Formats: sequence, C-alpha cells, structure tokens
Amino acid sequence: MRSGYSKTRISELLRGNGYYPPWEITFSVTHALGLPTRPLRRLWTIAAREAGKGDDWIKQCIEQVAHPGEEPPLPYQAFTEDVRGVYTDYARAFLLTDLRSQWVVCEALDILWLRWDQATTSENLHRYAWRLLRARVMARAPRHRDGHPDLRATVFSTREAHDHSAVPGHFVVLTELIDLFDAITRLPDDQMDVAVLQYLCDTSHHTIAHILGIAPALTHAVDHHARATLEALLTTPIPE
Repeated sequence: MRSGYSKTRISELLRGNGYYPPWEITFSVTHALGLPTRPLRRLWTIAAREAGKGDDWIKQCIEQVAHPGEEPPLPYQAFTEDVRGVYTDYARAFLLTDLRSQWVVCEALDILWLRWDQATTSENLHRYAWRLLRARVMARAPRHRDGHPDLRATVFSTREAHDHSAVPGHFVVLTELIDLFDAITRLPDDQMDVAVLQYLCDTSHHTIAHILGIAPALTHAVDHHARATLEALLTTPIPE
C-alpha cells in the first residue's frame, strides 16, 4: 500500500469496531489518495472529539505528523469569502450561537474543499455548495418529535422580542412569532430556505438567488409560494 500500512490494517480501520484511528494513520491513507491535508485534519479533529478523544490526545496525534498542509485553491478561497457571511447567518437562525454556526459553516466548507473538483464540474457550483451547507446545518439543528427543525428558540433573538418586551400584549406578539417560525419549518425545503434567508437573515432577493444558485425570478416565485403556504398553515388548525 502507498500509505505504508497493510491491507489488513486498512480493513480494520474501515470496519471501525469502536477504534478511532490516530491522525498519523488517517493522514497516511488520505495523503496517498492525494486528498488535501488541512480540511481533513480539521474534520478528523471534530470526529475525534465526538468519539470522546481528549484535546491532549488529539494534539499529540497531530504533532506526530510534520505536514502543515496545502494552501486552498484561489477559486475556492474566493468562493468561500463570497458565501461565508450568508452561510453563517443561515446557520445561526437554527443553531442560535455564533460559535456553533461558525463551526458548522467551517465544517461544510472543509467538506467542500475536499470535493472541490467534483463541485466545480457539477451543473451548478452554488447549488452544490448550498446543499452541502444545508445538510450540515440540518444535522445539528434542534428538531420536533415529528422530525421538523425547531426554530421556536430563534424568536427570542429577534428585534421584535427585544423592542416590545415592555409593551402590553408582548406575550401575544411572542406567541404569534413562535407560530410563524414554527410554520416556516414546515414549508418545503426550497421555500423554507428562502423564507429563513429573507425574513430571519434579512437577505435580499438578489443575494438569495446568488447564494442558492437559482434565477432571481425563481426566487420571487418561491417567495410567493412560501407566503401562500404560510398563510394556509397559520389559518388551518393542526389536528390533535
């Protein structure tokens, strides 16, 4: 094997069996495959923490490999600088904190770097990247028992929740906002994304079209359908 490890050893790693491979082994295999080091090292670190590995163990593993990693391709750098802000706003709507949202965006963009050749040869780079980002956000978002994302906590970070806290009827406003945000998560995926970006992230139609990789006219059409669907959801009683 070009990695320096036997086929038996590689097979053991692929099977898992509760064993989380050190970075040295992971690096050897992925380097032999020609994959970029930096995003893989960050993704490996995330997975190591989720596997219960301590920071000292992770640091020691990384220090055993004297390879700083490659610089990302310039087109990739330009792309990520262009989308990172809106991606983070979208993630924050579901994950609430800056730290969690930035972490998930970094994770998604590292995966995009690994798939950059595939992404740039896809039919629509922006659409490809958005689906990747969306999948990572949805994997971390809180959910209702029925599986829908839960945006109710996001209500308390809105301007309306803070500006009218001392106004009579404040709790009525909060209840209406909670119902609205809850209805947004029950929209079809494309309508929900447009609604979240426009109404929760204050993103313009032009920017939404650019980020999602769709025509501006289609953005307006999706927004129109989302409004109609929301009205139906908010006026139709939910069966017990």
